[in-house]
Amino acid sequence: MIKAYTMLTKPGILLGNVVTTAAGFFLASRGQFDAALFCAVIAGLGLIIASACVFNNYIDRSADAKMARTKNRALVKGTISPKSALVFGLVLGALGVAVLGYYTNLLATLIAALGFFFYVVMYSICKYRSTHGTLVGSIAGAVPPVVGYTAVSHSLDLGAGLLFAILVLWQMPHFYAIATYRLPEYAAASIPVLPVTRGIPATKVQILLYTIAFLIAALLLPFYGYTGSAYSMVAISLGLAWLGLCLQGFRTQNDARWARRMFRFSLVVILGLSILMAVDTNKIYS
Repeated sequence: MIKAYTMLTKPGILLGNVVTTAAGFFLASRGQFDAALFCAVIAGLGLIIASACVFNNYIDRSADAKMARTKNRALVKGTISPKSALVFGLVLGALGVAVLGYYTNLLATLIAALGFFFYVVMYSICKYRSTHGTLVGSIAGAVPPVVGYTAVSHSLDLGAGLLFAILVLWQMPHFYAIATYRLPEYAAASIPVLPVTRGIPATKVQILLYTIAFLIAALLLPFYGYTGSAYSMVAISLGLAWLGLCLQGFRTQNDARWARRMFRFSLVVILGLSILMAVDTNKIYS
């Protein structure tokens, strides 16, 4: 039963968001690391994200029953009741807000709450009604690094804006790749992702455009003096490699296999950039 409740929080998504939150925190810290504040941010925001994932499981339980990768989730199989899941989600969210609000600042807490709203409410509405649900989900997914950043900086500035843009632009090709190799499942669940509504060729064009935009946004951090040369080299190397893989999609005979490679490499890209944001941060911004 403990495992079932743990899976409701989507540990994979939770871990990914912790990584980007840490990147934002270290970027704003300018080499002055506050361990206590860092732990509070990770704990508080982690609880809020876990709560959002539980609510997402609750909302998606009917569609999950139609998809191979989600049909064994606890709410679909009845291992956990919908009421119990709601209570669990509420407790996690309340604890997260309490921790974040007490140990960080009002701005970081409000941004975290806004991310929760976009994921649980806006994304849940748009996901089943519009192809733009992917963009709404990307906005929610770009909030964690901004929370990490503002927990330190106490303000929204250019650095926070660049982090937000980088994460939004990274998530679009990341999510479109998932939707491409899982196209039959999304079609069966009547979820209007771009490959379902406009086809794979149109999706590949969008993936290309967003990948180019992501590379440009990623390079704006060193351009404005937030990071150094090591970050620049990694960003260029990973970005161009991802772009090259993207271009291979226009020649491939196996869209699903290509899309899965795009998805996997996207994880390498964001992990690499997050690490370099943490270790190659300029102490004085230009």
